[in-house]
Amino acid sequence: MMKPGTLILHVAARYLVPLQLVFSIFLLLRGHDEPGGGFIAGLVASGAFALYLFTFGATVTRDLMRVDPRNLIGVGLIFGMVSIFPALLAGEPLLTAQWWDIPLPGGGYLKMNTPLIFDIGVYFTVFGSVMLMLIALTETEEH
Repeated sequence: MMKPGTLILHVAARYLVPLQLVFSIFLLLRGHDEPGGGFIAGLVASGAFALYLFTFGATVTRDLMRVDPRNLIGVGLIFGMVSIFPALLAGEPLLTAQWWDIPLPGGGYLKMNTPLIFDIGVYFTVFGSVMLMLIALTETEEH
């Protein structure tokens, strides 16, 4: 069921949300080498879902998210905490960046690091926090 609004907004929301989510992943992955990172990427992702929320309502947006925003906040905090342990296990100071080359099929390598793990935690925490606030605000208006 579509809420009252323009057809242009409904069509635009359906096409812009996936593009914004892909852009947020791009910002997340380039964060420590270039401008970007977990915080701004989380804001861009929540902006995508905010567009969907304002277009289709809280119930439809919750169905699209499939995960409760409170769970995203918890997962983000766990990722942030996990990112400190590799340095401690290596006998280095807390939050010292650790890097690993993970071999991929076909001969390539995936460079994994603790700053990326921390940024993923920030991404989930920011995204979950903003969505929790926005959904709570729009649900009070719908009732």
